[in-house]
Amino acid sequence: MFKVIRDIYEYRELMAVLTHKNITVRYKQAYLGIAWAVLRPLSLMLIFTLVKSFVGIESGDIPYPVLTFAALLPWVFFQDSTTEGIGSVVNNASVVKKIYLPREIFPLTAVITKLVEFGISAFILAGLMAWYQMAPTAHILWAPLIILYTLLVSLTIALVGAAINVTYRDVGAALPILLSLLMYASPVIYPLQLVKDKLITQQAAGEWSDLLYTLYTLNPLAGIIDSFQNVVLRGLPPDFSAMAPGLLLTAVLLPLSYKFFKWSETYFADVI
Repeated sequence: MFKVIRDIYEYRELMAVLTHKNITVRYKQAYLGIAWAVLRPLSLMLIFTLVKSFVGIESGDIPYPVLTFAALLPWVFFQDSTTEGIGSVVNNASVVKKIYLPREIFPLTAVITKLVEFGISAFILAGLMAWYQMAPTAHILWAPLIILYTLLVSLTIALVGAAINVTYRDVGAALPILLSLLMYASPVIYPLQLVKDKLITQQAAGEWSDLLYTLYTLNPLAGIIDSFQNVVLRGLPPDFSAMAPGLLLTAVLLPLSYKFFKWSETYFADVI
């Protein structure tokens, strides 16, 4: 762990350069520039709001557009940073072949880059809250820790995915499809409370209800999205019971993912 922190510190300037390059290259020839970062969550919010008018999803006291946009912020950050992280080693093939440096810098930089886009979307969320006359409470101080947790979840997948993607490029192509499916198993369109009411309160699946809810919350995004909504919109602390299964899973898988990446990096320059 200390070696990882030391390597990150020693190569901090390179990471800053790569982060700047990732942002400028991505939006250099785009007429709207970095504004594209908020168009996807905004468009998804409008689509989900339209769907909600037909389906009738209960959002409680929070206006549904704000609730959905707050759910999309950590979700889009997770999806985009994971996707970019998996392709990061291949995208920097010329550097990998020429010089040695800790290869984990590439997925880590790709994940960190997406924090810039997240910050821009956060301003849009603040504008929506002001429009609906919603004021945050002191619990919003939990938000940076929740986003840090989201970053670690993304990095867990990005490290192992980036290593495999060097040899099997199908991983980079298949991931967006898998993540799109995962979105429907996360409380983005609907609040987590609906799932909890069905399985814990109503015991809709009978004796399997408690187990199914635990399996549902093994998806780290379930606890992340719900807790982000809690601290930003509802004025409540994070729901640690909903976050615990996913947090435990991430704590186990992140070190394994990193070890797999370090084991695989010895052949990157030969295969890439």
